[in-house]
Amino acid sequence: MNTKLAPIGVFDSGYGGLTVMKEIVRAMPAYDYIYLGDNARAPYGTRSFDTVYRYTLECVKWFFQQGCPLVVLACNTASAKALRSIQQNDLPGLAPENRVLGVIRPTTELIGRLSKTGTVGILATTGTVSSNSYPIEIEKFYPALKVYQEACPMWVPLVENNEYSGEGADFFVRKHVQALLGKAPGLDTVLLACTHYPLLSEKISRFLPSEVQLISQGSIVAASLVDYLKRHPEMNQRLTQTGTRYFFTTDDARDFEQHASMFYGAPIQAEKIDL
Repeated sequence: MNTKLAPIGVFDSGYGGLTVMKEIVRAMPAYDYIYLGDNARAPYGTRSFDTVYRYTLECVKWFFQQGCPLVVLACNTASAKALRSIQQNDLPGLAPENRVLGVIRPTTELIGRLSKTGTVGILATTGTVSSNSYPIEIEKFYPALKVYQEACPMWVPLVENNEYSGEGADFFVRKHVQALLGKAPGLDTVLLACTHYPLLSEKISRFLPSEVQLISQGSIVAASLVDYLKRHPEMNQRLTQTGTRYFFTTDDARDFEQHASMFYGAPIQAEKIDL
């Protein structure tokens, strides 16, 4: 990598963060980017808070070593279980001028304005649901909003094994959508709180009533990042803009490339790294 670059780092435990990076690149194509998928240790969704924090911090340190002054945790589990600790406890001593952002806050700042009935649903991994991060953050902005969560532990494996479009996925999608509908009367807005889930959005929509809107995070996070850099010109000035993208994985690079195109929407070239 060109060491003179100061790219935006985009992190996920696997491939899902590429759905967010795709929207960020679409919104800000001139910037330089590094993506890292910690595929060797994925999935994060079922791991403990301590483990997710430790893994995420290792990856954040790696991004800083590559020259990234700004890192986006494009992973709901990492945002839920590690972001606050890294921001409050690690950044001041590690790199006080750098910033680490997540995907939860931008979404929770907006979701209350999207619901007309005041009832929203969250579809997420077991780890994100158990963290209770979405209800906690939503309450800060919209205390009257009713929030119902449903953990969908099989959805990430379905996507990563390229089974998301087949009939076999129907059972698991229908099961969790119906479970959410059953406990959320008046539901009119459903958030896909995992970056893998947009690949299942067509199936999910099929089992939702037509009046229920389905929200993905990519465009929300991208718009929030654009706004962040407008409000923080001192950070914007540190970022280089040559349109360069690098992709890294902690697992097999060729395997990563084959899967990544599903999420990113374009072929990529990846390199394996050891943390």
